[in-house]
Amino acid sequence: MDELISLQLDDSAEQMNKAVAHAETELTKIRAGKAMPSMLDGIHVDYYGTNTPLSQVSNINTPDARTLVIQPWEKTLLGVIEKAILDANIGLTPQNDGTIIRLNIPPLTEERRRDLVKRVKEEAEKGRVAVRNIRKDANDVIKKLKSDGVSEDEIKDGETEVQKLTDKYTADIDRIAEAKEKDIMTV
Repeated sequence: MDELISLQLDDSAEQMNKAVAHAETELTKIRAGKAMPSMLDGIHVDYYGTNTPLSQVSNINTPDARTLVIQPWEKTLLGVIEKAILDANIGLTPQNDGTIIRLNIPPLTEERRRDLVKRVKEEAEKGRVAVRNIRKDANDVIKKLKSDGVSEDEIKDGETEVQKLTDKYTADIDRIAEAKEKDIMTV
């Protein structure tokens, strides 16, 4: 296979891998009724004028399946962390006792579970669309190589390889989404 096509395939695989990783990150933000420190990954606090991830200014623990405990390294951060959690609009109300912040995760209703599954399907579709867009871009680049003297057969082979990559990474997204749906629907 032509060297330029191989380079394009490597680049496409790397981009598709990033798309899958992004989809997986987005799916972990959808809570499944269990307390997980990763639920707070998107929350940042103002730490001496710097926008800092919550996990870098506190310890986040799960004493049980329905509770998150945030223990800031400095007591002065309690109010800032509480406000950041409320501003993040993640559907949890912080309880500040002056030392730690407790977040109680309510059990999910059947209707809420269905809504979360819909969100999982939407995020998975965004991931699949990203992978397909990378496929389209890769195929466009490969087709343009014809003017550089690459043979018709090599172009066809390149497009076939891009499709194989697309199928592989789309299947990865489907597998991750399916696991998340199962997690959400498990009572």
